[in-house]
Amino acid sequence: MKDVNEILDVLEKTYPDAKCELNYTTPFELLIATILSAQCTDVRVNKVTEELFKKYNTAKAFSKLSVEQISEEIKSCGLYKSKSQKIKATSEMLCELYDGQVPGTLDELVKLPGVGRKTANVVLSNAFNQDAMAVDTHVFRVANRIGLVQTQTPEKTEFELMDVIPKKRWSHSHHLLIFHGRRICKARKPECEICPIKNDCSYYKEGND
Repeated sequence: MKDVNEILDVLEKTYPDAKCELNYTTPFELLIATILSAQCTDVRVNKVTEELFKKYNTAKAFSKLSVEQISEEIKSCGLYKSKSQKIKATSEMLCELYDGQVPGTLDELVKLPGVGRKTANVVLSNAFNQDAMAVDTHVFRVANRIGLVQTQTPEKTEFELMDVIPKKRWSHSHHLLIFHGRRICKARKPECEICPIKNDCSYYKEGND
C-alpha cells in the first residue's frame, strides 16, 4: 500500500468539494442536524432543518418544546421518536450546565443524550475547527475495505485512523472517505473499475490476484 498521505492526496484531487454536507450556522444547529442524520440522508436532514431552524435554533427554544412537538417537526427523518427525546434532553442539559451553549470538548459532548463519539467529533471538527476523526458507516466501511485499518468497530476504527493519518488531516480525511463511500466505494457494489486508488486497495487486490 502507498503511504496514507499519497492516498489522501489522490482522494483530495478526486473530491475537491469534500466537506460537511449538513447545513448549519451555529454549533448547536450542527449538533441537532448530526443527531437527525442517524440512518438518514444529509439531503433529507437539510430539508427538515431548513424549516425547523427558522422556528427554533437554540437549546433554550428546543428545551421548551414537548417531545411530541419535536417529533412532529422531524418525523420525516426516521427514528423520530427516539431522536426527539434525545434532542429534548440534550437541549435541557445544555441549558442547565452550559448556559445553552454547545461545549467544545469531546468529554463534555459525549455526556449529552444521543451524542456518541461520531456526533461529538463531527461537531468538534466542523463547528470548532478542531482536529477530530469522526467515523460513520461510510468511514468505517471504506477505511477497512481499502486496508487503511483492520477493525471490527467504529470506535476502534477511529483510534487506528488517528494513528495512521497525520493529525492535521484527520478532519478532512473524514469527508474524503465519506465522499468516496458515497460516490465510488459504495456499500453493496463498489465501482472498483473507476476507482482512482484501486491499485492501493486491499479489497480490489484480493479480488484481482
